[in-house]
Amino acid sequence: MSAPDRDFAQGKGLLAPGWAGSPAEAATCDAAVLQAMLDAEAALTRAQAALGLAPAEAARAVTEAADAERFDLRELALRGREGGNPVIPLAAALATAVPGAYASYVHRGATSQDILDTAAMLVAARTTAPLLADLDRTARALARLAARHRDTPMPGRTLTQHAVPTTFGLKAAGWRSLVLDARDRVAAVRRSLPAQLGGAAGTLAAFHAHAEADGVPLREPGPRLVAAYARELGLAEPALPWHTLRTPVADLAGALALTTGALGKIAADVLVLSRTETGELSEGSGGGSSAMPHKANPVRATLIAAAARRAPALAAVLYGSVAAEDERPAGAWHAEWETLRDLLRLTGGAARDAAELVTGLRVHTARMRENLSLTGGLIVSERLAAAVAARLGRARAGELLTNAARVCRTGGGTLAEALAAEPALQGLDLGPLADPTRYTGAAGALTDRALTRC
Repeated sequence: MSAPDRDFAQGKGLLAPGWAGSPAEAATCDAAVLQAMLDAEAALTRAQAALGLAPAEAARAVTEAADAERFDLRELALRGREGGNPVIPLAAALATAVPGAYASYVHRGATSQDILDTAAMLVAARTTAPLLADLDRTARALARLAARHRDTPMPGRTLTQHAVPTTFGLKAAGWRSLVLDARDRVAAVRRSLPAQLGGAAGTLAAFHAHAEADGVPLREPGPRLVAAYARELGLAEPALPWHTLRTPVADLAGALALTTGALGKIAADVLVLSRTETGELSEGSGGGSSAMPHKANPVRATLIAAAARRAPALAAVLYGSVAAEDERPAGAWHAEWETLRDLLRLTGGAARDAAELVTGLRVHTARMRENLSLTGGLIVSERLAAAVAARLGRARAGELLTNAARVCRTGGGTLAEALAAEPALQGLDLGPLADPTRYTGAAGALTDRALTRC
């Protein structure tokens, strides 16, 4: 194999720093996918042997031969062009690797989609295990941040502008809530990942035919085989073959896209709040620049943000494949393979990066307090309006606040100073009312409430 071919087959991840070196990379690489297909083939033979549809020796022989290291990945990939999928050459190569007496039990009664769909579910299960661990790690780190900064005031921002004060504890608690939402959905989907077994057109007819031909007196061998097959794989037993009933893939796509979006929300906030002119957050160990030695770029957040931008489009492809014709579609199923792997990789890499990001996140509380004062008290105009309205009525309060805010913006000074010049407000103690650190509402209680969720 030439050097370019060898690099292609091994998948170096040169342009994918978001998932390079992550558990998701190892669980989704070509060798891992090949092993998953071989595991599916071996499990099928074992399941048939468990029901008396194949000799026990055949199950042992196929299982022993089903080792990815015994097969040439690049050759299988190129040979897969002939039939449009890699299972066809793999089944032939596996049969060749099994002693002659048992070779006929390789792939017996199955169709290519049975093996590739089952392998996809195995890869998904193996990828989402470390992904879930990273989400749990992220949630724990966010819980610590939220508790530590329960009462740390900072500017709340809406439509890019200062709105009213909030706390960093509430922001971190909100991030954690999204992460837990994602974790729960991924965990639920992972538990439901099904094996696939239906034969040529989803009727399981071939398994009945082989049982009849072999004289095996087994009533309804097909459905019983599906149950045994799922047990062998540790996957859920499907109610029906799902060759063109793509709920499992669509559910997985939705959970993964939600996860990257949830992590992307954290990344988006970190990117905004770590701008030089804002300076309220920074990554624990920022990345360098090839041209500017002074920079410490928010690399983890950047990579998560990139994943969050790509994931919805990938999920859309998988949702589009739900509208598949007949009992086997031409193109819809094929469009899923790389798309699902890319989505698993992006989400797994983002989860790894999110855990690293929030664990090392630096919170600059002094800068948050400094930024609260940037508008000269305009950030608490809502509170002052309520206090003034209680004395003068809503209409008059609105007029006074509007004029005072204009004075504050154009002439300098603070909103409280501008209001203090109004004779109608003499005697009203504006000092405590104008303190943004004292106007965080129920932020602390909401944070406490959010942290009760496990």
